[in-house]
Amino acid sequence: MRILIAEDEPVIAQRIERLTKEILGDRIISIKKCGTTEECLSYLMVHQINLLFLDLNLKGKDGFDLLEEKTAGSFYTVIISAYSNRAIKAFNYPVIDFIEKPFDKSRLEKTFERLKNFESKHNFTTNFISLKKESEIKLIPIDEIVYLKGAGVYSELFLASDKKELHPQNLEKIDLLLPASFVRIHKSYIVNFQFVESITLHGGSKYSMILKNGVELPVSRSKYQELKKMLTDR
Repeated sequence: MRILIAEDEPVIAQRIERLTKEILGDRIISIKKCGTTEECLSYLMVHQINLLFLDLNLKGKDGFDLLEEKTAGSFYTVIISAYSNRAIKAFNYPVIDFIEKPFDKSRLEKTFERLKNFESKHNFTTNFISLKKESEIKLIPIDEIVYLKGAGVYSELFLASDKKELHPQNLEKIDLLLPASFVRIHKSYIVNFQFVESITLHGGSKYSMILKNGVELPVSRSKYQELKKMLTDR
């Protein structure tokens, strides 16, 4: 599990981290602590998380602002706050629990039990990919992305509208955000399979994929049989 703790009081942030490690053990992949909404948003721009622990007062700023601006990625949110009167408002957002300060380990254990039950009943998927444009955040619907091309440390996103966007992550990192409908067909290309028309064999053991918009992309030799079967089975 990848966890982000949005808490501006270092002692409390460390307590959340310590208790979470005691409860989850080796199920934790990463834990990051952020003390401001700006730091949290910057982290969420380039990292995928499963769970956000959110304080409602971050250096004088309303924690709800982070929920208003939170971008791509499917993750659960747990509010940890001394302001119990704000619990009702919290559940107007995609929040699965509200923990009132002060709290102990047993209260946190109940939260993770609720999370476990929640995960068994819901299947959250990423609906958007986020891009930071100067001081604004632009959300690109996943279904609008036809294919992605590696461009060094960046990725180029080719959209159904024929527009192109440059994303600040490489293909390996951005692939972690994409749903199963996106398939790696080549070291430099990832394709949204709903836009695939056919796959073609050329002379010299070269392969290519034809998209519904007429674009032709190279296919790795090692991927040909797998992709051919996917086209046959769909």
